[in-house]
Amino acid sequence: RYDFKDTNSEIEQKDLILTLRTSSEDRLRALKVLLEERFVKRNISLKSLDWGKIEQATGESVRQVVTIKVGVPAEKAREINKLIKEKGPKGVGGQTQGDQLRISGKKRDDLQETIAMLRAANLDLPLQFINFRD
Repeated sequence: RYDFKDTNSEIEQKDLILTLRTSSEDRLRALKVLLEERFVKRNISLKSLDWGKIEQATGESVRQVVTIKVGVPAEKAREINKLIKEKGPKGVGGQTQGDQLRISGKKRDDLQETIAMLRAANLDLPLQFINFRD
């Protein structure tokens, strides 16, 4: 973009960690907005980004570390399972499989009701529902 011309701004990626470096905090905020726009354009939830603190780098530059969250942490999976058992329809259960949570039920309507309940619950995770079938 034009506003980043001659500012020595960069985004460095190593696995699931992004490092934003630039000359000032204003440029860092603009870089953050740019990154968020790109994530939204690719239909990736902004909840999957864990923004670190803004810290001084070498010279007058600043940097911020962003971690991309993938999967469901074990404690969050237990919390979601508990929520499903308490508020979910009867006959619907969840199992933790690695970094995923598998929810199974006998009726399609029960699964759809569970999906609606999980979307309404304010979980600090981006939810994806894949392989939904009878």
